[in-house]
Amino acid sequence: MRVALVNPPWDYRNSIYFGCREPHLPLELGYGAALLASAGHDTLTVDAHLEGLSAEEAARRVAAFGPGMTVVATAPTYLFWRCAPPELRVPRAFLDALGTAGGRTVAVGPHGSATPRPALEKLGCDAVVRGECEEILPLLAGTDDLARVPALAYRRADGTSAVTGGPHASRFTDLPALRWPDAWIARHRHHHHRFDGEPDGPGAEVEASRGCPYTCSFCAKIDFRDAYRRRDLGILLDEIDGLIAQGVTYLYFVDEIFLPQAPLLDALAARDIRFGIQTRIDLWKPDMLDRLGAAGCVSIEAGVESLTEKGRAALDKRCRASTDDLAERLIRARKTVPFVQANLIAVAGDDPGMVAAWRERLRAQGVWANDPVPLYPYPSSPDYRRLWGEPDDEAWERAHAHYLGQFERFSDIQEERPLPLRELEAACGCR
Repeated sequence: MRVALVNPPWDYRNSIYFGCREPHLPLELGYGAALLASAGHDTLTVDAHLEGLSAEEAARRVAAFGPGMTVVATAPTYLFWRCAPPELRVPRAFLDALGTAGGRTVAVGPHGSATPRPALEKLGCDAVVRGECEEILPLLAGTDDLARVPALAYRRADGTSAVTGGPHASRFTDLPALRWPDAWIARHRHHHHRFDGEPDGPGAEVEASRGCPYTCSFCAKIDFRDAYRRRDLGILLDEIDGLIAQGVTYLYFVDEIFLPQAPLLDALAARDIRFGIQTRIDLWKPDMLDRLGAAGCVSIEAGVESLTEKGRAALDKRCRASTDDLAERLIRARKTVPFVQANLIAVAGDDPGMVAAWRERLRAQGVWANDPVPLYPYPSSPDYRRLWGEPDDEAWERAHAHYLGQFERFSDIQEERPLPLRELEAACGCR
């Protein structure tokens, strides 16, 4: 079968989306294409965001390929599945532009993983994959009987919908080394979360591990990228060496939590590459932080969240370090890593004066701590289920209304006041 995989042209106007707006490599589509090719299928991957294509231009390219199945992402790459735009207007606009020219239409992403039936209805597609999608796509391409495919919601011939099972977790450890077109790498000038200097070459995103052994209340990963898995180091290094050969000078590890791993750090230290990570600083001993900097790390985004042990406990952080210990480790990291950020969340009970003083103390040592931002209770987070139970068909609307009603002030990067979800989606015919 011919299969097209599409990352649509993202548009974040009036969205609550607070992730990075630059294009990043669509890793989930890359893995999917690789596994489809291994199963004997022909694939075309279109990244409209990276290539600067409109929905109509992307649809024309897909139609010219003549696919029997078209896969569209509902979040801009795995890196942002945990903080995806709640609205589905962008993938819906692409599917509208494609019409019937793409064969069977399939959506992958966090929306269908948590709330499969509303995603199916809003997008008007034939099926949505629940959970991590790469291993499910070859099964979809290999059968006409969707009822036999696990982790799927699909539309029956009579127009009703069916769900074949819960979200899928890929094995991940042996996912193949990804190869990207030279033209894509050349266009990828963005160095994600890097602030120590201007890009000196293309950037790229990679995965060393997936999931996280912790269950922090705010983290939206219950339905995907949940259990911690570590990728085979040989495969990962093969992918990294391929990127370096294409001119890449900076990598960002999309891992939910980049844990200390001496063999990987040693391998990176032996290569001419810089990289950025997100992690928990309390899990790094001082000597490993030094080793991290020596390996080429130039950016650390470390989740601290609350400045009180009570606040961190309320978020289920299971953090054994004191606030002073956390500060010392951040400062230690800054000695060898040019940019270190402590992530803070707006937590009830954290005194604004204490937060301001702590931020100033860290800033004096070269560590940046953000102005605490409000939480969005994503349907795949423990916070959502603590508030309202298991997600139902109105889960995204409920979370969105709660977020808009709870805060008068939003993230620093939200340039426009977010609109209610129904308004955002009504404009594209999702309703």
